[in-house]
Amino acid sequence: MMKSEELEKVKNVHILGIGGIGVSALARLFQSEGKEVSGQDSSDSPVIVELKKKGIQVLIGQDVKRIPKNTDLVIYSRALSQRNPMFLRRLKALSIPLLSYPEALGLVSRGKYTIAIAGTHGKTTTTAMVAKVFTDAKLDPTVIVGSLLKGQNSNFIAGKSKYLVVEADEYQRSFLELAPSILVITNIGVDHLDYYKDAGDIQSAFAQLAAKVPRSGYLIVPAQHPEIRAVVIATKAKVVDYRVFLDKRMQLPLPGGHNQENAAAALAVSHVVGIEKKTALKSLARFRGTWRRFDLKGKTNTGALVYDDYAHNPDKVLAALAGYREVHPNQHLVVVFQPHLYSRTKTLLEGFSSAFDEADEVMVAPIFAARERRDPSISSRILAQHIEIHLKKIGKKKPVVMHVATRDALEKILRKKLTKKDVLITMGAGDIYQLAEKLIKPDKKRAV
Repeated sequence: MMKSEELEKVKNVHILGIGGIGVSALARLFQSEGKEVSGQDSSDSPVIVELKKKGIQVLIGQDVKRIPKNTDLVIYSRALSQRNPMFLRRLKALSIPLLSYPEALGLVSRGKYTIAIAGTHGKTTTTAMVAKVFTDAKLDPTVIVGSLLKGQNSNFIAGKSKYLVVEADEYQRSFLELAPSILVITNIGVDHLDYYKDAGDIQSAFAQLAAKVPRSGYLIVPAQHPEIRAVVIATKAKVVDYRVFLDKRMQLPLPGGHNQENAAAALAVSHVVGIEKKTALKSLARFRGTWRRFDLKGKTNTGALVYDDYAHNPDKVLAALAGYREVHPNQHLVVVFQPHLYSRTKTLLEGFSSAFDEADEVMVAPIFAARERRDPSISSRILAQHIEIHLKKIGKKKPVVMHVATRDALEKILRKKLTKKDVLITMGAGDIYQLAEKLIKPDKKRAV
């Protein structure tokens, strides 16, 4: 395994799967350090367009033979290794140092004072909030976040200080490669059950991460949550309960109790590094959010507001819709939900069925398979049926819930039915955001 000091000496890096949201940020970090960065990806994307604008050479299509001969280090996304294990075997035969994205990020982390933000939901927004506060406080952090920061249209900030603020991904225990001095865990819920065996297995991964924080460091958590207790027991660091920092005077541009908690976690981080509370509160009041989190895209020709949201598990959907209802108490909420992964939809079916109570209409799009093969035992039609059954149970006499088989059909239905009384929310971790963008009148688009 390469060491941090060896990584510093690397001059030429080639990245496979460079269009990924985390991997692309790492590419920009290496470029900011003066390394020559190139990469490959299977298809073009807006992320790759931005990388090319920064002068990073990106080849479309993946071929071992196209790796430059002067390459000192190859980094690959774990998605690539899952989809194409034969390709990974050919890489290993090249005799070029090889790291996965989590391994490379871990090496970067060891050379910095790392503030890692983890949790099954809320970590992206909390990471962005911490980044905003640190930047406004002139601490000049390096930031890697799993979405685009509004106002910058970027998932990366190049800083010159010791601070690295990074979103910590729990999938496949990737975050265990990090070396955090401050660890925030927003919450621990049930997710990624295509990898984790059960809730206990997920909790054990977070406990392992907490155990890595040094005695001089901080573990920032909602300490009274039952699922957090095993994590607190595992750490030798100082434990800070971020709920102590909940403040009724806090003015956030984003709605929802979950965002108040995210902001409280950011305030706790600010406190332990010595940022004045007044400065942090002022910064959070100007926080604009991130791409695909309560993301107002614009209006349709008929005047309906259109939002897009990344919420993709029951807890996230429930929290997000509570926020939308808070902002639009009297309008007709139309949710187009694209389930993400067959395994998640199947395992969390009952949770999903009760997550849409705040919606007036729910349209369920086909499941976005991502890394999985089709599973005939679960479908968006089955999910729609379960949502409808639940809504009837809680007293909604004629709930409007439908399964819609194609994207084109969804677009046609929505163009016909949406009025200025409606608020449309496209929701899910797949590509459903493309539907939101199609429905917006060009002159009604909201700038990021």
